[in-house]
Amino acid sequence: MSFFPGTDPVAGDAFACDAIETLIIPRAHDIGGLEVRRALPSARRRLVGPFIFFDRMGPAILRAGQALDVRPHPHIGLATVTYLFDGKIRHRDSLGTEMVIEPGDVNLMTAGRGIVHSERSPEELRGGPLSISGLQTWLALPDDKEEIAPLFENTARAELPEIDGEEATGRVVIGAFSGLKAPVRTASDTLYADIRLKPGGRIPIPADTEERAIYVLEGEVDIAGDRFAANQLLVFREGDEIVVGSERGAHFMLFGGASLGSRRYIWWNFVSSSKERIEQAKEEWRTGRFDIVPGDAEERIPLPEG
Repeated sequence: MSFFPGTDPVAGDAFACDAIETLIIPRAHDIGGLEVRRALPSARRRLVGPFIFFDRMGPAILRAGQALDVRPHPHIGLATVTYLFDGKIRHRDSLGTEMVIEPGDVNLMTAGRGIVHSERSPEELRGGPLSISGLQTWLALPDDKEEIAPLFENTARAELPEIDGEEATGRVVIGAFSGLKAPVRTASDTLYADIRLKPGGRIPIPADTEERAIYVLEGEVDIAGDRFAANQLLVFREGDEIVVGSERGAHFMLFGGASLGSRRYIWWNFVSSSKERIEQAKEEWRTGRFDIVPGDAEERIPLPEG
């Protein structure tokens, strides 16, 4: 997923809600039968907290003979978070990790100074239609942790605290929300929650997180009297409590965290506070100095031109 090319999302229509700082409508791209919508980075907004990349994958059905085959590719200076609603993906990386990602699991792969991984449909599921739906996001690492040792951690769905209210359900994926705290460890203050509003339901989004946004996955949400449809990214203004409601029910991801406080450059799969570090990573990948992926060492994605 993380190698998909994509242009910047576009700004949405004008709106009246004072609580919304930025509205972004991502462009959709078809990648071999899988629709991908990239909401971050955007020309109008590069990060929300540590989130520097936000891709919505699917929902889609890959026909018999089709499969997800993201060949080995490198990362530096970030942590990838893969979170599925449907389907399964086999993750392999240069640390020797091999893991089939299940819906609701959190796969957090911290690249630090450098890691290589592949993402493919499990071999045992190929031959028939394959469903896929989920999110892949990147968290930029703080200045003092950009070059830490790479690490892979999987947190099973059953370990995530559940939101179970009269008006909303869901789970806290990363960080703390609604009095609940996920066990997933991150390098900086991060918030990520999967929330489903029941018809007529409402849920407050407190102002205790510095930067906050939601991505509407299904249905329509209401904020201060304005309505926002699916596949829109809404960045909230800092310091205000927000109440998100829905007349007919909705599904959205809440995300954000503390600002990194320094600029980040992004090129292909590399994120860094230093342009020179990105140039170094490009040369290392071009000349084969990254580690291989055990069990998936025959192929790799070449360095893009330009």
